[in-house]
Amino acid sequence: MSIKLMVISEIEQIAAQHQKKLAPLTDDAVLMNTGLDSLCFAVLVTRLEDRLGVDPFSSSDTISFPVTLGDFVRVYENAAN
Repeated sequence: MSIKLMVISEIEQIAAQHQKKLAPLTDDAVLMNTGLDSLCFAVLVTRLEDRLGVDPFSSSDTISFPVTLGDFVRVYENAAN
């Protein structure tokens, strides 16, 4: 499974578990407008760290925080390489 599909799958699972209604998950979707709250994003980052073995937000001092879903996926793709 690609990292993008993994991220989208995790987002959908978390939204269902937290009873959140998701906006369409396109590359240009602004993360803060997806329907997830800060707790959901914390859960997402934790789950992705478990699955990928990397937390790009704690492993680098120079990372800029992603704005869109596409940015978020690229952060994980770059960290996994």
